Amino acid sequence: MPRPWIVLRSLPPAGDKKPFYGWIIVVVLATANAMAMALATLNMGLFIKPMGDELGISRAEFGWAGSVRQIAGAVTSPWLGRLIDRYGVRWLLAATSLLGGVAVMALAWVTAGWQLIALLGFLGFIGLLGANQITTTVPVLKWFVAKRAPAVAVLSMGAPVGAVLFLPLSQFFIDGYGWRGAWILLGLISVIVMVPLSVIFVRRQPEDMGLLPDGVPALGMEGGAYAEAPVEEYSFTLHQAVRHRVFWQLALVFSVVMFAMSTMALHRLPAFVERGIEPTWVAWSTAFDATLASISTLLMGTLGARVPVRYLGGAGLLLMGLSALVLVVGQSVAAMFLSMGLFGFGIGGLLYMQNIIWADYFGRAHIGAIRGVVNPITMLTGAAGAPIAGYVYDATGSYEPVWWASVGLMLVGACAVLVTAPPREQTLG
Repeated sequence: MPRPWIVLRSLPPAGDKKPFYGWIIVVVLATANAMAMALATLNMGLFIKPMGDELGISRAEFGWAGSVRQIAGAVTSPWLGRLIDRYGVRWLLAATSLLGGVAVMALAWVTAGWQLIALLGFLGFIGLLGANQITTTVPVLKWFVAKRAPAVAVLSMGAPVGAVLFLPLSQFFIDGYGWRGAWILLGLISVIVMVPLSVIFVRRQPEDMGLLPDGVPALGMEGGAYAEAPVEEYSFTLHQAVRHRVFWQLALVFSVVMFAMSTMALHRLPAFVERGIEPTWVAWSTAFDATLASISTLLMGTLGARVPVRYLGGAGLLLMGLSALVLVVGQSVAAMFLSMGLFGFGIGGLLYMQNIIWADYFGRAHIGAIRGVVNPITMLTGAAGAPIAGYVYDATGSYEPVWWASVGLMLVGACAVLVTAPPREQTLG
């Protein structure tokens, strides 16, 4: 039987309207997710053509750069998850933001593909907001239980809002200062924004500040009487979680999805440019993608208290499959915006599911360790997608086989997650 993690709800004293500090944590970490869009992640696609044309870097090398980043993140993820459970992310996030910003600025001096791969590998190794965002999600999952759905929705909005800001801004910097100047400016912005925010505001968990999750003052504090209303959230230990079939079902789902998503996220941007569409339009369509992802994420947070998370995530995966289908048949600007819109609205459901389902299914007490184990599985599988797509393109001159594979994998992922119900404590021996 898994040990229960008992959350005691209490009624605060009358007139105590002090905002819950957890929401400050959410806003700061959502900002970190937004900044990640400037740090050679989603905006990397805008640099493929100018860097490739000048330096002779192949599409496969760009794919390997993203994959090595994921592989490096997979190596450090188990250690990172346990570290976050024990010490929190205050100084960790500040340090990785500083080192990551410097590494992104160093991209301005790249002259060969191996240097690009090495720098992105370093970004993955230090855990700078990797594909599963363990550094930002784990603290929020510890600060909220009853209000976890809206908190995760706000957190998940960080990435799409960052894309809305930094995709057009990245293209603006490229047009105005060249791709080298763009990397310097983007890395510098990250350091200036994230290092002070992390040090000043981030804290490990509510108990460290005399609080309980969701803003409930801890029992025994002075200032009034409290009415207890105990609510239980079972927290599986890491050992219990990895013995449960649901853990492996979810790991399989996210592995399949990450394989397809990493392929689409990197290669769709240069694919549109090669269809004769202006890079500026591509950047704005990606911002449109991110805008719809923001709307979708808010909608998921609203529905999350009433609709099982696997249904919301499954719907998102179906929309992303349709996006890949449009990539096969669409050649116009309108088709590009349709594909981007479907992807954006769908990824809102995927981000919400990915960020909340592990805590909803296995509890918050050991969520860092659990995410730290599952992340290498999904990240290593996802890492294979981008370079394989690059090799297919280099060999055939077309991404069409890749897009068809993405359609199939998204459909498989949607079906698999829909039938993966939460684990029950009675099923453990």
